[in-house]
Amino acid sequence: MHAMVYEGEPGRLQARELPLPRPGPRQLRLRVRACGVCRTDLHLVDGELPDPRLPVIPGHEIVGIVETRGRLATRFAIGERVGVPWLGMSCGRCRYCSSGRENLCARARFTGYQIDGGYAQYALADERYCLALPPAYTDVEAAPLLCAGLIGYRALKAAGDARRLGLYGFGAAAHLVAQLARHQGREVYAFTRVGDVAAQQLARRLGARWAASSDQAPAQPLDAAIIFAPVGSLVPAALRAIAPGGTVVCAGIHMSEIPAFPYAILWGERTVRSVANLTRADGEEFMRIAGDFRLDTQVTEVALADAQRALDDLRAGRLVGAAVLRCARD
Repeated sequence: MHAMVYEGEPGRLQARELPLPRPGPRQLRLRVRACGVCRTDLHLVDGELPDPRLPVIPGHEIVGIVETRGRLATRFAIGERVGVPWLGMSCGRCRYCSSGRENLCARARFTGYQIDGGYAQYALADERYCLALPPAYTDVEAAPLLCAGLIGYRALKAAGDARRLGLYGFGAAAHLVAQLARHQGREVYAFTRVGDVAAQQLARRLGARWAASSDQAPAQPLDAAIIFAPVGSLVPAALRAIAPGGTVVCAGIHMSEIPAFPYAILWGERTVRSVANLTRADGEEFMRIAGDFRLDTQVTEVALADAQRALDDLRAGRLVGAAVLRCARD
């Protein structure tokens, strides 16, 4: 099979021809139809995440067709379409797994990081961590749901019942969260890179009440803010933008250093918290919502062989919405 592999050279993928992977007892071998390009993939390839398995095939927003199954795999049928998210396995026994917080399991392993992912024509996945996908979405449309959607949904829940919601970094995750927040009756305030008119226009088209550069402030205080951009200086900016009692949610796996800030902008029972990974329950809940409420996934389709270009475009801020690799066709 053809695969794009990260071998440890910062910023670079390598095109490789690899043997077809053989599934273990609870695994599925999937013919990968599409795989989203996530900012986490960029952090991996840029050497910003610790201790990846090397070499590794990135990609954790996988839409694939079950081609063959391990001897104990019965959950999905041959030919069925499934999604593979970031969480690839957890121990199932620790205090986090036993309390519904498998996202915090110290033995968890993640797709496209410690487990080969979807920048390839085929991928293996443990059937217990795969998700059924809403049928209304094409393969390319469904791919961003598997991380941008899932992590965005968990971050939205962490923001509580905030009516006025700020979204810092209006990319793959924020453009889905904005739609869901509007569906829930919230007001959305979108903060983009300085001068990113295209992202601001997209935000307004998707229902944002206000959209401007992240160096600007809305006319009224926010109840909560979610930071998707990996920029630590946005934390004090968001704290200044929220009202007393508000929450700032840091939704990325990696962020640059947060600068020192005066206690006065945290005082007033403001909260800063992070969101880490996801649980299978998050995935199942979100896919039900995405099936009932059709999200408009803004995607740019890219050939598997052009995965490097997609990462470079993401790094440079040239993408609007989400990039999705087209890995195989019928």
